[in-house]
Amino acid sequence: MKKLLYSFLLLSSATLFAQKNTSTRFAVANDIVGTVDMFSNNLKGYVQSSRTFRSSAELPQNLKKFGNIADNGLVEYKLKSGLGTLDRLSLADLNTQYNLAKNTPVLIDGYEFANTDTLVYGDILRNVKVVDNNGSKTVSVSTQK
Repeated sequence: MKKLLYSFLLLSSATLFAQKNTSTRFAVANDIVGTVDMFSNNLKGYVQSSRTFRSSAELPQNLKKFGNIADNGLVEYKLKSGLGTLDRLSLADLNTQYNLAKNTPVLIDGYEFANTDTLVYGDILRNVKVVDNNGSKTVSVSTQK
């Protein structure tokens, strides 16, 4: 009976980690993934303009590759020039930092990023840990404090 209960708890916690955080609104600037909260709270001075897409069906061709994270829409930001660059890294580099294979998919607020060549802004890496996702180790990122 204890084994059954333990198995259920383990499965429940794995399912909980893999759930999408529906309050997360992703944003893209210069083909680099961030969040709307990141730009509106911390980086207002960097934003020149923005354009909001309500669904993945509305995304222009250059943003179609981000269709899987557009559940709550997607905002494309244009950044002001001459202000320097923001910290960024590829998901492959993030995997390497946690001693995982470079091509291991990464979870960001429950959204799976299978393409580890994807660049993300360092500001969204609030809480990073390695979790068990369907029997394999995966880096899981939470953008919330």
